[in-house]
Amino acid sequence: MKKYHNKSELSHYLDNLRDDGVTIGFVPTMGALHNGHLSLVNTALDENDFIVVSIFVNPTQFDNQEDLVKYPRTLEEDINLLKSVSKDKICVYAPTVEDIYGKDIVSKSFKFDGLEQQMEGAFRAGHFDGVGTIVKRLFEIVEPKKAYFGEKDFQQLQIIKKLVELYNLPVNIVGCPIHRAKDGLAMSSRNTRLTKAHRAEAPFIYKTLQSAKAKFKTNSAQKVTKWVEAQFKKNELLELEYVIIADISTLKPVKRKSSKRLYRVFIAVYAGDIRLIDNIALN
Repeated sequence: MKKYHNKSELSHYLDNLRDDGVTIGFVPTMGALHNGHLSLVNTALDENDFIVVSIFVNPTQFDNQEDLVKYPRTLEEDINLLKSVSKDKICVYAPTVEDIYGKDIVSKSFKFDGLEQQMEGAFRAGHFDGVGTIVKRLFEIVEPKKAYFGEKDFQQLQIIKKLVELYNLPVNIVGCPIHRAKDGLAMSSRNTRLTKAHRAEAPFIYKTLQSAKAKFKTNSAQKVTKWVEAQFKKNELLELEYVIIADISTLKPVKRKSSKRLYRVFIAVYAGDIRLIDNIALN
């Protein structure tokens, strides 16, 4: 499996593949790969001749510097995991910060028609400027036909679709279903940092979301969110940061339900100092 740390060398390699008519897909990651990432990789391999997996912990999308420092970095383990899927149809781009940003490690400012102001954007200052900066840069380097993102970060997925639209980028964004552990916990690289007690309790998040979905059929969004808040107040190990029921197109909180609109419930929870997010479709 080929591994590149330099964008120029990667671009030269990919240009040769394209000259041979090879279609290229792209799975951007921050590493610490798990089965959720592999589900994206497998989907990408089904739809492309060859794929690039980037492994880069992007400093500009972290509002909490301690979280950036503690974020797991397991490059060799990640490469071995990818080799178990394919040794000749995947290459890894693991750039240095300097290769991406040069000496000016700052994010650009983006406007995504208000999508960036909701939920994660309201709680993590500058987060989506960092996401927009790195994703746009990676698209320019890799030049994929298709790029694959998980629905666990549904707000990010919608923002990246808007990024492609606003900048007329020649890449098709493919959203993939959330990959969950058998007990329902959404797969995340941060899960490896959970204590045993927090890991045992974490499936409570998905169970609560499932109950919220059932309640949404006959109750208002306001009643359902208040019910979720009440459930977490009774939980001694998990601390709710937010729960929001939103329109999937605008990501704005629902005031009154409409049968013509699609909704999801979004949640962010602290398990100790580990922040977990999840969401599910409601209709």
